[in-house]
Amino acid sequence: MTILLSRFTRAIVLFFSFAVLIAPGSPAAEAETGWPVYAHDGQHTCIGSVPSFIPQMIRWSTAVDLQPQYTGNDLFIHYGSPLITRRNTVILPVKTGAEDGFRVEAHRGSDGAVVWSLNTDFSLPPHQFAWVPICGVALIPGDHSVAIPGAGGTVILRNSPDSPCGEVKRLAFYGIENYKRDPAAFNASIQICTPISSDSHGNLYFGYVSTRSPLPGYPNGIPSGLARITRGGGAIFASAAAISGHHFIEKVVYNCCPAFSHDGATLYVAVNHKPFGILGFFPPYLCALDSETLMRKASVPLVDPQSTPDNRLAANASDSGSASPTVGPDGDVYFGVLEAEFSSNHGRGWLLHFDEQLHRRKLASAFGWDDTASIVPADAVPSYHGPSAYLLLTKYNNYVQAGGNGRNFLAVVDPNVSMIDPVTGVSVMKTVLKVLGPTHDPELGGVREWCINSAAVDPIRHCAVVNSEDGKVYRWNFDTNTLSAGLTLAPPTGEAYTPTLIGPDGAVYAINNARLFSCVAWDYR
Repeated sequence: MTILLSRFTRAIVLFFSFAVLIAPGSPAAEAETGWPVYAHDGQHTCIGSVPSFIPQMIRWSTAVDLQPQYTGNDLFIHYGSPLITRRNTVILPVKTGAEDGFRVEAHRGSDGAVVWSLNTDFSLPPHQFAWVPICGVALIPGDHSVAIPGAGGTVILRNSPDSPCGEVKRLAFYGIENYKRDPAAFNASIQICTPISSDSHGNLYFGYVSTRSPLPGYPNGIPSGLARITRGGGAIFASAAAISGHHFIEKVVYNCCPAFSHDGATLYVAVNHKPFGILGFFPPYLCALDSETLMRKASVPLVDPQSTPDNRLAANASDSGSASPTVGPDGDVYFGVLEAEFSSNHGRGWLLHFDEQLHRRKLASAFGWDDTASIVPADAVPSYHGPSAYLLLTKYNNYVQAGGNGRNFLAVVDPNVSMIDPVTGVSVMKTVLKVLGPTHDPELGGVREWCINSAAVDPIRHCAVVNSEDGKVYRWNFDTNTLSAGLTLAPPTGEAYTPTLIGPDGAVYAINNARLFSCVAWDYR
């Protein structure tokens, strides 16, 4: 029998859940008004901590790609998430070349003025058949430094991110002295393939790919896997095969930003077995690791919920996506995948759901492709009266290209209450709220799809910042289940899904058509 919690009880549960995470004086509390890592924090909740503006005016904008490469009207590239310091400095990776080349820029949040700019020698990993991967940076807690991907799997640290002047140093997970002996060999052999994650102590984590060529200090090469660099420069790494427990696993999934349990003791990341996420017989795995040693605690195959005991179908953790694990306030873990047979779920994929130890599969959601689920406190949705202390926000597109009807929604779903999915007949998370895209798609029919890989949630004003391929950004009001009038950022463009953010002054940020936009209300001053 389901026991329904009162709204008061849910509020108390949620309050204490988040109070533990951001205790006064903790690194998380110091960073709570900024946006220091992808999806805001180590659990990828996407929850902002200040009231957001309704996007009504573009305060400033800047390019995130100096040479965007279009295929028709589409941009097949993932852009790294901007970050924001507590002092409102916006830090973003910028692609400088047609196919490769990056620098990191810091802009003053109030007016967009450039504070500093730093070129990086980072080079993209191989991505044949995959969309252009992410160059993803991270702030070390307390805004002490920004961590930037460098060549050869190295990390460049630039301190004083709010200052025009800062010291720069390079770290290598296999030893900086090894790198200095033959930089060209390492640069040709190893590339970072995920955004960098930082834990509450400033330790850095990322996936990398390697050719396993002989290297100084490593005559048998370095296998592709996951690296950890401590704040003091110490480092360890582990192969993808070791962290999954399966010899056929080859690498960390591209663009999969590692996430952490609430106590920081466990790290979650996904791995796959083909160089570019090509579907095959063997399933990808979601792994739970000891965050200090990178030793495997558990790993679970990622299986399509349409599977049966007699016909287990491997889901596809594609390198063309940008899904990363989300950790709920109760410790449950969520990760988005594609379905085993493309179009069997209209290309929507699945949001798979596990307990904290990855020992038990739980209710999945009917959409997971290229999406990191955002946490929505249940009390931010006044119409909700169910049993859960928190809900999840994802895209809920229904792609015409994959057999769908083109009615592309956003959805807030309940992780603990089921419904029957009308497309597949699978029992999935129940939709609590849905909002349809507002703009007709003249080419495909239906409406333009939502363009989000991690949507910023404002629990104070009961809303989320949402971006559309119609070239506009909106605020979705959970109280009324309506969208604000869209603020036009750029012409409609087909593009990889992008993050939205909330700055410490309430400004909202969205990427559209290769530019970052800072948006505020008319009366923001």
